[in-house]
Amino acid sequence: MSNDALLLSIVIPAYNEARRLPATLAAIRAYLDTQSYGAEVLVVDDGSSDGTAELAASYPGVEVLRLEHRGKGFAVRAGALAAQGSYVLLCDADLAVPIEEWPRFEARLRAGDAVVIGSREGVGATREGEPWYRHVMGRVFNYIIALVALRGISDTQCGFKAMPREVAHELFRRVRIYGDDAPVVQGAAVTAYDVELLFLARKLGYRISEVPVHWQYGTETKVNPVRDSLRNLRDVLKVRWNDLRGRYRTEVTPTHKMSVD
Repeated sequence: MSNDALLLSIVIPAYNEARRLPATLAAIRAYLDTQSYGAEVLVVDDGSSDGTAELAASYPGVEVLRLEHRGKGFAVRAGALAAQGSYVLLCDADLAVPIEEWPRFEARLRAGDAVVIGSREGVGATREGEPWYRHVMGRVFNYIIALVALRGISDTQCGFKAMPREVAHELFRRVRIYGDDAPVVQGAAVTAYDVELLFLARKLGYRISEVPVHWQYGTETKVNPVRDSLRNLRDVLKVRWNDLRGRYRTEVTPTHKMSVD
């Protein structure tokens, strides 16, 4: 299939996801089989040691990018830059937001929005199975994000995000925290790469919108409340520090005007 025939690239970062990935890939394949457009599925293996890459490669129509283990932010970036579809959809390996939400994101993109992000907090959003303390932690973290770097977005961390390919390539080429020089890490590394991505989108003047989604908490989540909260806080502070140092300067004038819905 030629690149021109591809409407959608689905990018799935995966670290030791041999247990959860089969159900996700099956659900995505079943959905895509009912669609008339071309799509590619990119599983970005973040240095897994459990056979994730081999398992993903066994599924027809799935491409696998094999990386050293540098964390989720680096894996998402690699997948987004490799994407060839007209639109790039980022989603988590557990498919916490069902793929059936995609048409609502596509509609926003076709209407001219440059970055469309899932929100677990908007009117109409639903959260299923989430422990109360995780919800509280998420709201506190979002308050810190708004205070330090990024106001006006209710949920920066939902893993379901979409953008046109040219926007994805522009943004991910500019990220600093999890760019080409990101170090090799040990263990699961959930990061706040989303904050830098959205900060850059706003700085470039791209129009950002939020879509309320149905989200299901994963019982096998790799999030460590203490370790990852500290890492994410560090990432948010780095975004502000990078901006103060002028590391996000740009002369690009995007065609998509800025707004947050």
